[in-house]
Amino acid sequence: MIEKKLKELGLDVPEAAMPLAAYVPAVQVEGYVYTAGQIPLVDGELKYQGKLGKDFSVEDGYEAAKICALNCLAAIKSVADLDNIEKVVKVVGFVNSAEGFNAQPKVVNGVSELIGEIFGEAGKHARSAVGVSELPMDAAVEVEMIVKLK
Repeated sequence: MIEKKLKELGLDVPEAAMPLAAYVPAVQVEGYVYTAGQIPLVDGELKYQGKLGKDFSVEDGYEAAKICALNCLAAIKSVADLDNIEKVVKVVGFVNSAEGFNAQPKVVNGVSELIGEIFGEAGKHARSAVGVSELPMDAAVEVEMIVKLK
């Protein structure tokens, strides 16, 4: 059902990105899947590198966050069938922010709104949108997700 919805929306879930350090993309524990932080990699290339409010607009950050969301789904898919997701429980978005930038919630809406389109009611989740001074590889956005399985 989720795979079908992704196709209807014209979205492709990529292969899970290889970890940048000593961790795994996702872990399944007692009916939940926890993802590692996912950055806006597309075909192994970092698509958004730099700071929001300096190098990128809120709209750019929103698009970067959507890529991160798809990469979270890829990480989940590496350990569980996406059709077995019962509920998206929590999203945490980290935004590489220039001094004075405070629109992190608008950036992380890229994740929340896309997840809502894909999962409907089951996509309504708790969330944090956090501004940080640096991210790995100078990524503009990093997102992690927790989902409950059926």
